[in-house]
Amino acid sequence: MTPAHRDRGTRAAYTAAVPESEQAPRRGLILAALIVPLFMALMGVSIVNVSLPAIQGGLGASTAQLQWVLSGYALTFGLLLVPAGRLGDVYGRERLFLAGVSLFALASLGAALAPTATLLNVCRLVMGLGSGLFNPQIIGMVQQHFRGPDRARAFGVMGSVIGLALAVGPLVGGLIIGALGPDAGWRWVFGVNVPTAVLAVVAGWRWLPRTRRRPAPRVDLDPVGVAVFGAAMLALMLPFVRVTSSPLIWLALPVGLALLVGWFVWEGRYAARGGEPMVDRALLREPGFAYGTALIFCYFVGLTPSWAVLALFVQEGLGQSALVAGLITVPAALAGSVASVVGGRLVSRHGRPLVAWGTVVAVVGQLGTAVLALVAGEGPLALWALAGAFLVVGIAQGLVIGPNQSLTLAEVPVANGGAAGGVMQTGQRMGAAMGLAVGTGTLYAALDARGDWHQAVFLAFAVSSLATLVALVVAVLDARRRSVRVGPGAPHPAPAPMR
Repeated sequence: MTPAHRDRGTRAAYTAAVPESEQAPRRGLILAALIVPLFMALMGVSIVNVSLPAIQGGLGASTAQLQWVLSGYALTFGLLLVPAGRLGDVYGRERLFLAGVSLFALASLGAALAPTATLLNVCRLVMGLGSGLFNPQIIGMVQQHFRGPDRARAFGVMGSVIGLALAVGPLVGGLIIGALGPDAGWRWVFGVNVPTAVLAVVAGWRWLPRTRRRPAPRVDLDPVGVAVFGAAMLALMLPFVRVTSSPLIWLALPVGLALLVGWFVWEGRYAARGGEPMVDRALLREPGFAYGTALIFCYFVGLTPSWAVLALFVQEGLGQSALVAGLITVPAALAGSVASVVGGRLVSRHGRPLVAWGTVVAVVGQLGTAVLALVAGEGPLALWALAGAFLVVGIAQGLVIGPNQSLTLAEVPVANGGAAGGVMQTGQRMGAAMGLAVGTGTLYAALDARGDWHQAVFLAFAVSSLATLVALVVAVLDARRRSVRVGPGAPHPAPAPMR
């Protein structure tokens, strides 16, 4: 670890942790306060999918407006993650956490009451801002208040919540709309966030330790770095969130890459002049962090479209309802939740090889589901077989997401926890956006060419599994690097020592 990567004066002055003796009895309550809004925010990504027809009927929304219901949230969510992590590191994570959850609640109420599609989309943008504000603080506070095996188990619980939230969103949305009807149902899809967020704010206020703040002579927020990074993320994500069908949108990719390179250069020069960059470049050069961030990016590119492609196949290819499509993924979600807890307990002992084996399981589940989709009929037996094959994907998710977070953040100082969490989550969001574009694009291109849902789903899963294989390669390379560093025959070091 380089000296530049240590706590910097101003930031450390604003993030003095509560002593461990005060934290230890409350760790369970701290984790409970953090995972409720995490579940709420990530379910907000997937629950809206089944609500789009009802929104279109209720508000007369155009296709472009419906695209923005999905894309606007994803854009603002992804844009704010790294800057918000930096702000939390400086001003106190629990304050940013409570502010973000409160903003998310207000915007959800506005979305539920929106009289027009335009106002609904404005509220969705603000919901994304609130979610992007509080999500990095969750990882930062786990870094701050947990250590060693406890931290690994906390990340395991978080991985369980992530998988469960993304998987059960369509099911919950289908149940709400089915029970209340389309007109009231789509509004309650957003309205259900309000009491959940209020509960999260109350729990956070009561259970999250207050960071002790000491006066500092100067607070450096690196406004140029924040602006350039935000512009780079916007340009890189735009082609993949399907806000327009114009091919010119792909020109944003080279612009985004150029801005990202410019941002990286700026951060180095800013630090050399004595400033405090939004992300210390030493963090990006730390091998464990770099490998883990690359791995989770590739994993989300490969696995995120699997859930969407399967839901489309069950509804449009097999003629089932949105509720049935949601039920198909429930076994995978439950298996992923259990596997996440198990993975959180095993990662301290097995390290990166555990994540590598998890990606192997993911590829097996994807290809198994692809083969079954190719030969599946349309009866209940075919649906049960698909659910069983996809359950393997859920198990893999539990062995990858939480353990990878623990290993990736193992060498990150506590004072950099929010920014590091923001970088990791940005990789996840970008991977998810790109994966959805590639997976669903492959699906519909194959449908246009072949006109057969079974073959199209097989191709979509096969293409998506290539990105998962890249994640496996990254995991193996990092496992070999760690093995060489530790030495043959030596036990794997416990991840994430407290700093």
